[in-house]
Amino acid sequence: VQLVESGGGSVQAGGSLRLSCDASGYKYRGYCMTWFRQVPGKEREAVAAIDSDGTPTYADSAKGRFTISEDTMKNTVPLQMNSLKPLDRGIYYCAAEDLGSRWPEAWKYASRYRYWGQGTQVTVS
Repeated sequence: VQLVESGGGSVQAGGSLRLSCDASGYKYRGYCMTWFRQVPGKEREAVAAIDSDGTPTYADSAKGRFTISEDTMKNTVPLQMNSLKPLDRGIYYCAAEDLGSRWPEAWKYASRYRYWGQGTQVTVS
């Protein structure tokens, strides 16, 4: 299983970025795909997830500003981030796991995921 993030960068507050997670090496549609954010000294925080049937869910901090989707043909999971705030800065990681029926409660917990990408840096000033 391989996950590769891209699309990070530096933007001013109010700007937008589109991250992408390219997935390979497994049966893609069977997994919950989640974006996490991490800043130095803090644990990884779940931002948004999309489960195996395409249902999205968001952390409160992301609702109304971020949109997670999936392109099953390309095996990618984009995260569109609008109205960015300085608090959105950090390294964004893509994670994948088969959470099954537990996903509504389990998606927020980094410890539940076996598969991770290397991360992409987002800076908001």
